[in-house]
Amino acid sequence: MIDKKWEKLLADYERHTKRIRKATSVNINESTIDRRNRITATEADYIKWFTYYFPHYAKNECADFHKKAANKIINNKVIRYLMEWYRGSAKSVHADVGIPLYLYLAKRDLFFMLLVGETEPKAKRLLGDIQAELQYNERIKNDYGNKLKFGDWASGEFATIDDVRFLCIGFGQSPRGAREGANRPDYIVIDDIDNKKHVNNDRLMSDGEDWVFEDLMKCFDSSETATQRFVFANNNFNRNSITNRVKLKFEAAAKKFKATGEPIIHHVHKVCAVVDVTNFEPTWKARASAKFWQNQYNENWISFLREMMHQHVVPGKIFKNEHIQHGKVLPLSQYDALCLYGDLSYKEQGDYKAMVLVGKKGKAYHYIYTFCRQTSRANAAIWLYDLFENKKLLDYNITYKIDGLFAQDEFINDFDAEGDKRKYYIAITADKRPKEAKYDRIESTLGYFERRWVMWNEKEKETNDQQQAIDQYLYFEKGSKAHDDFPDAAHGAIDTLNRMDFVEKFEPRFVPRSAGKRGY
Repeated sequence: MIDKKWEKLLADYERHTKRIRKATSVNINESTIDRRNRITATEADYIKWFTYYFPHYAKNECADFHKKAANKIINNKVIRYLMEWYRGSAKSVHADVGIPLYLYLAKRDLFFMLLVGETEPKAKRLLGDIQAELQYNERIKNDYGNKLKFGDWASGEFATIDDVRFLCIGFGQSPRGAREGANRPDYIVIDDIDNKKHVNNDRLMSDGEDWVFEDLMKCFDSSETATQRFVFANNNFNRNSITNRVKLKFEAAAKKFKATGEPIIHHVHKVCAVVDVTNFEPTWKARASAKFWQNQYNENWISFLREMMHQHVVPGKIFKNEHIQHGKVLPLSQYDALCLYGDLSYKEQGDYKAMVLVGKKGKAYHYIYTFCRQTSRANAAIWLYDLFENKKLLDYNITYKIDGLFAQDEFINDFDAEGDKRKYYIAITADKRPKEAKYDRIESTLGYFERRWVMWNEKEKETNDQQQAIDQYLYFEKGSKAHDDFPDAAHGAIDTLNRMDFVEKFEPRFVPRSAGKRGY
């Protein structure tokens, strides 16, 4: 089976080289002066250069986002660039072939490229695209000469006559060969490495994130004058994906750089297939029409939102997408009752720490502020105390509870420790009431969602906390290993509010004792 796959890969490569040769014919009657002027003109503009040398790729006019990304990467020697582009946007062609070859041939500013694919065979196939251009593209050979010196994409590495090195590895493999020796990579690209089978495995995703930032990034030369171009090309279809984790780290790093006044080197370039799913106006007009994208959406809207719009849609089996509604929450003083409830788990780092402030107004339950993170209880305490101060929660009658049948003193102590630092204490009590099975108590809140009585704060819609909390509802089902700490915390809040409401509205009736009977 391996031999057959390899044979197919070689056959595909041979067909690809024939297409390149056929598409890149040259004008043999072009004069030396005309040739020199043409090269100078195309090298001055990446899009013109790409369009001339890669007609087999540039079948449609490049979009503005292609030009924006290329110019940003080319004009900055130190950059971390996430191409969060939709599937079919030509991100691989530009990130893996066009931009690095332009840097190498036109700018003489690339000396060691490291390419990372999802697997080693896929990485080699991507590397083969680069070698094919240098070896079989007649326009490149006509203007820049024969470049290949030794090595082959099938072995995962090749070099050129001017000692420029091209190396590939599979995602997660040791980049040891790129770290050894005097020369280190100056252009690293990761291409389409997320796997739908693995995104729900927190351990794999966490290890992958660490590999990117701790193993791969260390391949760069760490000197102050070194060139460090890092490009990550992938659509963002799942919140737990490597792509989304890289995005969050890049955004956080950019904020820190901005706060310190340093030049920002981390960039997230998000490109969706259409501007919105109302008019379906395409972002790459030369490639597809609004009607084309609308048909794609109508055929499979969930897949479209994931792959083409980077929306992390989860097809809920019990709690469904149509149950999730957002709106404007009320001022805290207008609620009938308020409860902030926490489910903090016993494991320090394993499960999610979840807290939610729920406001009850009539039949409605508003999820006003949400906390849902895989972090320590100490960080959960910091969030609560910050919220207490920033939102002036002391001014309102709020019940604070923490769920759990064990280690409650330890949980409370974590919050009191934060209170010690701030010289005041939030009156948190442990909810030690015995409860039914977790699945049953979470499912018992389904009716509130089906009747549209639960509303999420629209101002927190883009926060990772609320998005993670919603995901936990949508992934919830019998026997699932997905996290469910937030739905459990929300159940505790709703249950507490209902009990408070019942006590307030219940009016006891007293009747006189009758002869021969015990009346109450």
